[in-house]
Amino acid sequence: MFDVLVVGGGVSGMSCALVLGSAKNKSFAADKKIGIFTHQKTSSLQDALFNNAYGIAPGKLGSELLEESTEHLSKAYPHVTQIPDEKVLKIEGQFPEFTVLTNKNSYRTKIIVIGIGSANTFAIEGLMHYVESHQKSLPEKQRIQLKNSDHKVAEGIYVIGTLAGWRSQLAIAAGSGAAVATDILTVWNDGVQTHAHDSIR
Repeated sequence: MFDVLVVGGGVSGMSCALVLGSAKNKSFAADKKIGIFTHQKTSSLQDALFNNAYGIAPGKLGSELLEESTEHLSKAYPHVTQIPDEKVLKIEGQFPEFTVLTNKNSYRTKIIVIGIGSANTFAIEGLMHYVESHQKSLPEKQRIQLKNSDHKVAEGIYVIGTLAGWRSQLAIAAGSGAAVATDILTVWNDGVQTHAHDSIR
């Protein structure tokens, strides 16, 4: 049983996993089992080129960033389970016990975070009734989002990045993923507002 499973290995998903992983030394997060589906083949980053992203050198390819992010997560936070090459097809159950079915396996988790982009090809059974038109995208692009309030779709289900209704911008997606990670850390910390970052002091 996972405490949280993140669906999507793009910017928002990896950002969420990195922040969750970085809290490993906090007593309330030390025993939490965290996993992320790092399926990246359809990520919009595959065709991206970054010249305007904070902290990223101009000319960085999105495909490079995808590869580097999974390596970063693996080296810095090896306790976070990466699940590659699996596509989530269906979600069953309700908080605090969901079953996530993929094209290869099934997993149980208490919390789910969905961050797989806003393409209208979205087809995760069990979440389709939350789908609506994207509020910050051009109508002709036919983008979708999941109905949510401050990233929360339902108890135990969060959505991040463009699928949460945000614009397609790396900094926005990363911030969305980090925001949900800190919301989850706050839940784990019995409602005490919480974040995770390091300091040289």
